Order: sequence, then structure tokens, then C-alpha cells
Amino acid sequence: MNFGQTFKVALEAVRLNRTRSILTILGIMIGIASVTLSVGLGLGAQQSVKDQISALGSNLLIISPGSSTSDGVRGGFGSATTLTRADAEALASSDVAPSISGVAPVASTSQTLSANDTTWTSTVVAATPSWLDVRSRAVSVGRFLTDEDVSENARKIVLGPDTAEELFGSAAIAVGQTVSINGADFQVVGVLESTGSTSDTSSEDDTVLMPWSTAALTVGTSASTVSTIYITAEDEAHLSAAYQEATAALTTRHDLTADDDADFSITTQESLVSAATSTEQTMTILLGGIAAISLLVGGIGVMNIMLVSVTERIREIGLRKALGARQHTIRNQFLTEAAVLGFTGGVLGLGIAFLGAWLLPALLDQPVTLAGWAIVGSLVVAVGVGLVAGVYPASRAAKLAPIDALRRD
Repeated sequence: MNFGQTFKVALEAVRLNRTRSILTILGIMIGIASVTLSVGLGLGAQQSVKDQISALGSNLLIISPGSSTSDGVRGGFGSATTLTRADAEALASSDVAPSISGVAPVASTSQTLSANDTTWTSTVVAATPSWLDVRSRAVSVGRFLTDEDVSENARKIVLGPDTAEELFGSAAIAVGQTVSINGADFQVVGVLESTGSTSDTSSEDDTVLMPWSTAALTVGTSASTVSTIYITAEDEAHLSAAYQEATAALTTRHDLTADDDADFSITTQESLVSAATSTEQTMTILLGGIAAISLLVGGIGVMNIMLVSVTERIREIGLRKALGARQHTIRNQFLTEAAVLGFTGGVLGLGIAFLGAWLLPALLDQPVTLAGWAIVGSLVVAVGVGLVAGVYPASRAAKLAPIDALRRD
């Protein structure tokens, strides 16, 4: 009997045992759908975290001042005023740091904003025009700050989308409006695009940016020191080199020796990506393990139905062997039946997974990423479960003696 004939016989056997076949396929289907969606949720969560961090700049380095000491009490990191605009200018030099492509020093303060009859407290950032590119941000309405705004101490501001919505109800009407900050009036010239990136204490979309020269005259930020220096490497491959160049340049500028504690710290987004990815991978493994139990139950179902099928078809097996069917022919028939059940369950399970990937993001506000390797792997696993579960029943059927099988009632 060739493969085509064996396949036809297997399909007919599956059709005749319709109820048991459906229940077995259901077990495989649920297992495959569970595993595929669990992996998809994990991959989607990982990609979401990476996208949010990339919105901050995947090749971004953040330089913060060290800690301060007052009356013997040490402040936390960032409490000192050890970073200056001169430091930022030095890092922007290609002779000093050739791997650094952009530098954006900032100083920030919390201020109460007033527009018409609405007030809102937000973070005011004294920035340079380079801030937009270094932070990988974009303007949705209007324009960003210019070098001319800085040189003229212009009272121009750019709002984050959340800030614009709180003050004016919509970002679309914010440009051209007047906002009062610390007793001074500023004109809104632009609104940033949303990043959706938030932390426990702040939102990247709730901010106000103004020329650093203007901020020094109106909201009390320093004209010489900065709270943070953002720098970007030429690309991710040069991130380590940019880190080392920035460290060396600041160490030299601050007259630090090998025995001195650095009065600055440099952090990267890589550590955030690694930590977040590690957490999501752990959750994916946990969810996948739970879902694999469903797949195991489906495999047991395949074995059960094949054992029952062997018991009910003993006379058929005996007759076929008496007519010349060999052991491998009988074995292949039952293995093919098991593979058909597994493959059918796998295909239906993937169908449910695709449907879930379409519906779940809207219900859970969580992306689902169905990777190609997960889809192909699911089908392979489904067929593999069927084959493994069918090995023992197929071997048992193949070893039946024809005379004993024909005598069985």
C-alpha cells in the first residue's frame, strides 16, 4: 500500500470515529492556540518595551551630575551642580569625542502654567535646538526652538502633547496661544508628537521646552550649569566608544584622578532594555509552560483515541494481515491517522491564535506578535505530538497475530 492509499484509509478512519476525533482535535487545538498566543503576548510585550525605550533614543547616553554634600549630609545622585554648558560644548567637539553625534544639555524646573482660566503644573526644560534630534522626538504642530530663539532670549515655548491638551483641550489649537509662566508670557510655537513613554513619576509627553537663555532670565535656571546632558552615539555600534570618550573627556575637564570618585554618572538605555527583556522572557516562559500543559493533555487524547481505535478494529487488522498486509503497513496507517489528528488540531489552533492576535490588542491594550518561527514550530509540534502519541498504539496494532485478531469478538 502506497502513501496515498494509506492517507485515504487514515482519513476514512478519522471520519468514521467522528466524535472521538473531534474531541482529540479539540485538545490539540486548545494547546496549540494557548502556546502560540502565550509566545505572541510575550514577544509583543518585549517589542512594546523596546519601542518605548527606542522612543527615548536607542543610542542615547544620559550624563547626570554626582551627589552633593551639605553639612555632612550627602544628597542623592544628580543633586550636585558639577555639569556645565562648557562640558556639553566640549563633548560636541569631534576632536574630543568623535563617536558622539549629538549633544543636548538641559536644566529643568517645575513651574505652574496658566492659560486663560486654566492652570497646570508641568516640568519646564531649558533646552537647545539640538534637543529634538538627540531625544529622537518630532513636532506634530508648529515648529521647534531655533538658534535665533536662543540668541534673542525669545519667549517662545514648545509644549508636550499632554500639556497642550490640559491647557487648551487640544494640541491642534495650542500654537499661537499665550501661556504665563512665573509671571512672564510665552508664545506657543509648537507641540511635540506623543511618545507614550511614562514612568512612575513623570510623562515624556507632559513637558514645556524653552530656550535655555530665556529660562535663565525667567524661571530661574542656571545659565552655566545643567542638570543633565543627553548625548547620542553615531549608531548603536559606537555606543560603547561614545561612553568611553564622554567619561575620559569629563574626567579630564573636572581634573579627576584615578583615585577620585567621579562627580558624574553615565547611564545607557541598554541596561533598561536588558532588564525589561529579561523580565518579559521569564513571563513568556512561564505562560508557555502553562500552555504546554494543554498541549500535553491533547497528546494524551491522541494516544487514548488511537488505543481505543486499535481495540475496536482488531478484526479489521487481523483480516488485513491475513490478506498480506505487513507490520509496517499497519503501523504507518495508525501513525498517519495520529498525524492527521495532530495536524488538523494544529491548523485550527493557529486559526484561533490569529483571531486572538487580532482581538486581544484591543481588549488588553497589549500587542500580540505572531512570529514566523512560532507558527511553523506550532505545526511541527502538533504533528509531532500526534506521531509520538500514536507510536505505541500503532506498534501494538502492527504486532497483532492474524489468527488471534480474527478470533476476537
